[in-house]
Amino acid sequence: MKLFSLILVASFLASVAATAIDIADKDLETEDSLWNLYERWRSHHTVSRDLDEKQKRFNVFKENPRYIHDFNKRKDIPYKLRLNKFADLTNHEFRSTYAGSRINHHRSLRGSRRGGATNSFMYQSLDSRSLPASIDWRQKGAVTAVKDQGQCGSCWAFSTVAAVEGINQIKTKKLLSLSEQELIDCDTDENNGCNGGLMDYAFDFIKKNGGISSEAEYPYAAEDSYCATEKKSHVVSIDGHEDVPANDEDSLLKAVANQPVSIAIEASGYDFQFYSEGVFTGRSGTELDHGVAIVGYGKTQQGTKYWIVRNSWGAEWGEKGYIRISAASDSKRLCGLAMEASYPIKTSPNPSHKSRDEL
Repeated sequence: MKLFSLILVASFLASVAATAIDIADKDLETEDSLWNLYERWRSHHTVSRDLDEKQKRFNVFKENPRYIHDFNKRKDIPYKLRLNKFADLTNHEFRSTYAGSRINHHRSLRGSRRGGATNSFMYQSLDSRSLPASIDWRQKGAVTAVKDQGQCGSCWAFSTVAAVEGINQIKTKKLLSLSEQELIDCDTDENNGCNGGLMDYAFDFIKKNGGISSEAEYPYAAEDSYCATEKKSHVVSIDGHEDVPANDEDSLLKAVANQPVSIAIEASGYDFQFYSEGVFTGRSGTELDHGVAIVGYGKTQQGTKYWIVRNSWGAEWGEKGYIRISAASDSKRLCGLAMEASYPIKTSPNPSHKSRDEL
């Protein structure tokens, strides 16, 4: 199993390298060479700009390859950056569009955590020493393909759905891709669609709603819309959720060993914007602004422990849509990933009717 994990990581990095745009010293020498690099980047990512906008975007773009190239020359950092689809955005633009879920805002309005459905933590009594040394729920068939939220602050819905898809597969042995759009359109009492939300509220909604539809029945639109009851055909239900004790990495490990877990992180940093591969140890605070899901944990050959985090910015970002975030003892609060972790509970069978994607 350890060898298989290493092979999987190696294949991730190989595929990333195959699609990345390399930056050479000569690309940074002149304005013309930078423009040529920009054109290569535009062609690779099929970015269309009119002439005026193109010049403005180039003025933003040309600073980013310099930073990335200098950063990647450093030998003391275990992760790399690259020119990805965010390369002609300022960090402010990136933060506003892709890390603008305002999770801290919703946490403040909520007050102290309600403790989920049962105000308990079912994995508390597990002995940490008995947990597997590594686990990857992708290998166990409990994780759907990486999705892309687009320019909609709906990461909270993707984080929620990833955890529900995971526990449903674990309980039923069937992996179904579920509908983020139903949450965006219909879970509006406390969540705000493309303007952000909180995973705890979404878990509550799915329970009260009697389940959630498949993505095929209620497809993603990357925008706020009306609650389309004609599209609803609930295929997966949950019985509630529980919160992982805040800032308790030992408890978080216990939870992830048993199922994918929804978490919130601070994802707005410059290094996070251009993360490509490796174990992320970069500057990142605890101003939670983005919902993601932990789908495993492991350790590098050098002994560095990490969390496997599934993002919702498409497969072009990071390690095919994933980031490995350091779980080392000196970086316990990195990205704030242990502050707002929760997971769904599932004990009851799913609704009996079938969706079109099951027929």
